[in-house]
Amino acid sequence: MLDVLIVGGGGAGLTASMLLSRLGVDHLLVSSLQATSVLPKAHVLNQRTMEILSDLGISETIYERGTPPEQMRYSGWYAGLAGPTGDYGRRFGLVESWGCGGLSDDWAAASSQRQTNLPQIRLEPILKARAEELAPGRIRFGHELTTFTTDADGVTATVLERGSGHTYEVRARYLLACDGGRTVGRRLGVVMEGARDLARIATVHLSADLSAFAHDPEVLIRWLTLPHTGGGATMVPMGPDHWGPDSEEWVVHLNYAADDPRGLDDEQVAADLRTALGLEDHPLTVHLITRWSIEGVVADRFRDGRVFLLGDAAHRHPPTGGLGLNSAIQDAANLSWKLAAVLHSHADERLLDTYEPERKPVTARNVQRSVENALNHIVTSQAASIVPGADPETNWRQMRRLWSGLPEDAEYARAVRRAIAGQSMEFNEHNIEYGYTYASAAIVGDGTPEPDNPDPIRLYQPCARPGHPLPHAWLEDDHGHRLPVHDLVRPGRFLLIAGEDGHDWCRAAAKLADAWPLDAVRVGHLDGDLLDPRSTWTRHRGHGPAGAVLVRPDRFVAWRAQEPADTAAQLSQALQSILGQATTP
Repeated sequence: MLDVLIVGGGGAGLTASMLLSRLGVDHLLVSSLQATSVLPKAHVLNQRTMEILSDLGISETIYERGTPPEQMRYSGWYAGLAGPTGDYGRRFGLVESWGCGGLSDDWAAASSQRQTNLPQIRLEPILKARAEELAPGRIRFGHELTTFTTDADGVTATVLERGSGHTYEVRARYLLACDGGRTVGRRLGVVMEGARDLARIATVHLSADLSAFAHDPEVLIRWLTLPHTGGGATMVPMGPDHWGPDSEEWVVHLNYAADDPRGLDDEQVAADLRTALGLEDHPLTVHLITRWSIEGVVADRFRDGRVFLLGDAAHRHPPTGGLGLNSAIQDAANLSWKLAAVLHSHADERLLDTYEPERKPVTARNVQRSVENALNHIVTSQAASIVPGADPETNWRQMRRLWSGLPEDAEYARAVRRAIAGQSMEFNEHNIEYGYTYASAAIVGDGTPEPDNPDPIRLYQPCARPGHPLPHAWLEDDHGHRLPVHDLVRPGRFLLIAGEDGHDWCRAAAKLADAWPLDAVRVGHLDGDLLDPRSTWTRHRGHGPAGAVLVRPDRFVAWRAQEPADTAAQLSQALQSILGQATTP
């Protein structure tokens, strides 16, 4: 019997496979698709995701192939792209985005990894290659789950090898549904709840040299207001070899009303694309046109017995904010160590009950934020007062008020600038991306209040309170070598970080390490196994020199102690509680 069957070979499934491989969990991944995504789809990879991908040994490849940091510092707003006058393509708004390409001190202080950008069409082959390297012969594309049944001990699945028509049976203790909700969730009767069909979008993936029109190499996403049509469009460079204005490929999103038949006709969409961008005769090649509707939905449950839902099978987001793929990868990071702990007899199966209460609130908020980000673009567009169906010159007169410098236009220009500044709720939602917290039976609270945050969307405030992500800090060893505190957490193992006077905690951890996967280290500014030269860890740890923090394998703080009283008993009790164990092993 396998430990785990993974159904689906996208971001969630491939990440789960890689993580389970590193944790020594026997598994098989099947995907009904013949290959990885042929669509650019999601492209922004946030800091939390890059930490996970760094653990898997592929972050450097992703950074090398992704957008250079200096070419993803901003999002820009423009009056169209190209046209007969100099006003076409004029920029009228700019917002720092995702840590400003490494220039933001707050983002640099949050993690040793920076945000990056790589389209899913190019990311997934990297994930797949690494998954195959870690689990040879266990990553099977073109293999489709056709039926499955569950019982008290596991899951029995029938898989069709689509190329040959051969079917085979798989028996596994657990099944991970990473199939976008196409098969597993539907058969279990899982209901997706939330807002649907908020807008209809046609997305065009194309190749063209737009360097003569798309200026500002530091801008990643271009939001186009189109006075000549009264509509709008969004442009994102797709590389692959150059980025910014020199990108060889682009994705352009066009909005259509739900009852507009033009959006269903490829030729009409291609014509609308040329009109929107002002490129009537410019050479371009359309690779693919896809259609989708903006929705924000969350599954009514993330677990059904021995089946767990991850990624799009559990939650689907508008692309605004780039939270969908990142949430999927982070689902896998939350669940994988728990499965390994149970399968390796380090935890009771009750630990698996914490997956839904931890991930569902986080992803539900991500879905809500994605919808709010999408709707806020409507507010920004309305502030510009460009009217669909109006005479183009009327729209242009209105748009030129943004840069006229006339006193009578000052309030209008100010209102538009303020609306654009509000888009920091999408491009600088640092606490949403990185500062989310967990509350479940796998977290032991210490009675301290949640830190006050004047802006819980934009401001991430590091702290080592139970339930919070492990704060980033640069540490030094006795040879002066620098390393991030995150690197001390080893795959599938807990880490006890004691203060400089926490010798008793470390001795207790050494005794308990025979029963649980547990490491320990002392960290202090002047003394310890590792030094905290900038006092960053000392500032965030929330305890004195003799206290300690227990970190889970997914780098979330699970427990914190202020004093070393009866250390072995305290630590043992905390681990038992986190791992769902009724008695000491």
